[in-house]
Amino acid sequence: MEQTAGKQPNYFMYFPGNYRWSAEMLGILSTAPYGGAELSEVDRIGRKLRDHVGDDNAWFWAWREGGDRLRVRAEQAEAKGHALTAASVYLRACAHYQHADHFRHPKDEHAITVFRQSLDCFRKYMALADNPRIEAIEIPYENSALPAYFIHAQNTEARRPPCIVRFGGFDTQKELQYLRGIPALVRRGFSCLLVDGPGMGECLRFRGMYLRHDYEVVGTASLDYLATRTDVDMTRVGVIALSLGGYFAPRCAALDRRFKVCIAWGAMWDFHEVWQRRYLPRLKEASLSVPADHLLWVFGVKTFEEALKRLEGFHLDGIAQKLQCPFLLTHGTDDEQVPLSDAQKLFDAVSSKDKTFRIYTPDEGGAQHCQRDYLTLACDDMMDWLEEKL
Repeated sequence: MEQTAGKQPNYFMYFPGNYRWSAEMLGILSTAPYGGAELSEVDRIGRKLRDHVGDDNAWFWAWREGGDRLRVRAEQAEAKGHALTAASVYLRACAHYQHADHFRHPKDEHAITVFRQSLDCFRKYMALADNPRIEAIEIPYENSALPAYFIHAQNTEARRPPCIVRFGGFDTQKELQYLRGIPALVRRGFSCLLVDGPGMGECLRFRGMYLRHDYEVVGTASLDYLATRTDVDMTRVGVIALSLGGYFAPRCAALDRRFKVCIAWGAMWDFHEVWQRRYLPRLKEASLSVPADHLLWVFGVKTFEEALKRLEGFHLDGIAQKLQCPFLLTHGTDDEQVPLSDAQKLFDAVSSKDKTFRIYTPDEGGAQHCQRDYLTLACDDMMDWLEEKL
């Protein structure tokens, strides 16, 4: 968001005055504890972009170049038999490529190529890393399938550990979601089903699956898949989703009682209202998390009028009231994308007798959107809560 003269933000802004780019850099850096970033590599790219702030084409090529550099380094390590070095570098190369793609609209041949390279790098990471054990799987869904990863629980002797279903939000995909706490989650004895749903990642780019409001169909498909496995305790399955996922997760848990716990990682009460009142009037500003054309792309439409029509079903009034399982809502006081008042509406509407509202402030950190300014704090809080409930 544009900063007023003399006013300092309550969080680190790599590119002062540009909310979107700075938020992305903060999101990238926060994944370092989970293997997603190395400060020197990120800063090298950031310094190249200091004279090009707001130029999304420059952003794309800088991050693509960074991804290429890491991929070559990983390939050299792999060729010499240094599997663990190669694995960690492939993982960061994947992240670089996906961050390059993030702001590129339209999704041209260059963007699609970079995204395919990111998937190749993640598969290399899966094959070479010593832990955790990750399976690439396909979840039956209507007349097609949803691409997903099943990450196996660690540090447990349970034959059927509990499992957490994870969805992204409006502009994330399963590979970047992995870097937001999943390695730490599975160390605590939870398996994780990490899903690209309609409007995300591979589903949107390669399978023509556009965003839909009735996301309970995705939640139910995920549960149906887990029920076929012999290594999941179906009495201990939860759902977590972040950002727009603060709409997905409560909807899924409210409409399929097989979910035993639910975490909304950032609130979303009415996505149609958020766009109509907060975003559309300022499309040319830098205060959106992604370029505005992203909204058209995820719905496969050409005008904002069409997109707004598609957004009408994206609200939780009448749905949240049906949520009965233990519920955790996290939100920051300084969230510049979704107001705290929306979080309060969601929390008040949820009918669960066991519900917790965790509010993060600038003093402790985590006050920004989905705690991108203190990721490990939020992840630890959520995982501790899951240990208590499951």
